[in-house]
Amino acid sequence: MKNFWISAAITLVTMASGQFAEAARYCGAASYSCCPTTACQPTACYTTCRVERQTCQRTVYDTVQEPQQFTVQRTVYDQTFEDVQETCYRNVVETQYREQSYQVCRPVYETSCREERYTVQKPVFETSFRDCSYTVRRPVYETQMRECRRVVQRPVFETIERECRQTVMRQVTETVNQERCFNVCEPVTTFRTVRQDCGRWVTQQVQLPSRCCPTLVPDACGCPRLTMVQRPGPVVCRRVWCPQVVERQIPCTTYVTRQVRQSCPVTVCRLVPEVVVTKVPQRVCRMTCETVVDQVPVQVCRWTEQVVSQKVPVRTCKMVSEECVRKIPVRTCKMVTETKTCRVPFCVTRQEPFTVTRRVARCVPRTENVNCTRYVTRCVPRVENYEVCRLVPQTVCPTTACNSCETGACAGGCADGSCGGVTAPAAGVPTPTDTAKPPIAPIPETTPAAPAPGV
Repeated sequence: MKNFWISAAITLVTMASGQFAEAARYCGAASYSCCPTTACQPTACYTTCRVERQTCQRTVYDTVQEPQQFTVQRTVYDQTFEDVQETCYRNVVETQYREQSYQVCRPVYETSCREERYTVQKPVFETSFRDCSYTVRRPVYETQMRECRRVVQRPVFETIERECRQTVMRQVTETVNQERCFNVCEPVTTFRTVRQDCGRWVTQQVQLPSRCCPTLVPDACGCPRLTMVQRPGPVVCRRVWCPQVVERQIPCTTYVTRQVRQSCPVTVCRLVPEVVVTKVPQRVCRMTCETVVDQVPVQVCRWTEQVVSQKVPVRTCKMVSEECVRKIPVRTCKMVTETKTCRVPFCVTRQEPFTVTRRVARCVPRTENVNCTRYVTRCVPRVENYEVCRLVPQTVCPTTACNSCETGACAGGCADGSCGGVTAPAAGVPTPTDTAKPPIAPIPETTPAAPAPGV
């Protein structure tokens, strides 16, 4: 199809340029300027091409996304609680008191005074004068004029056209498949081992220690010596807890989160950049340099020296020794033994039963309906018009002819410009060589319609 259009274009260009070929032969040396143009028209029929336009129709399929509702069922677990009565035991501690004697040592303080001699240094101050002369510098100011040259910038404004390129974003819509993730909770039942103390209380007899009493006991040599001997105390009954650990298996239900992936079609809009070029008038300023001379007053400072006399008082210190006497209080401590009685608390433990209500969690499953939406792809046909251009060959024959030049009349009969009743055109005015040919119509450029997506 492309080669056909190229051949047709070459044929039209060749036919259009045929009228200029006669004047260009033999480099312009041989021409038919002695005869009028109408006398040299072709007498035979020729074939030319005519552009014919035709409107056709074609079917184009468009892809459409339609929403579709559907219902799915999912299992939902509800958590319920049940009350369970349990009997437990707790330890109740009671406090009792008993009297106990003990000995303490109490300090007794006594205060007395003693003499102490010491030597101190007492300062004695004396004042004298010292000559301190110093030199000072005093500033003297003078004003002078100084020439200051500076370069200034003078602005010059010009207007130019600047090419401004701007990138705009064009919106393009397309459909892609997007993966969505959601979490689903599933129940998992496991067993764990629990240790429970199922012991009991046992009554045991325990002998308590008593006080130590002085007793005569023979030593290794057989001599009696006074020794502190502890005598047996009273027997007391105590309740002792005997532990007994029992292991039990308790079921535990937990929820495990599982991730589910689902692919869904999603319409996505993206922006495509396009460059737009505009010409903006811009005013440009350029700076020109100029030299300016200014007279600036300058203040100059010079220094003069001057001697100043000054008497400075100087204070000197001399230390003199002196003996002093002082009395120092002395505090002595003596320990005195005393006997006191106090109440000593001790704890007694007993078992007390009590009832506890415990709430036990239980999961109850139920089924519920969930409405979901999904998009279904469907192709919709539509009829589209388009234009087809083709070249139709046709035969064209001339309507007038002049053969006076063929009989030799070019020398005299056609010299005045009259050949067969046809008036010659004025000199210097170009005349077409083929007036019977129809005008060549330009072939319009047709752009085929872009196919719809999904065809």
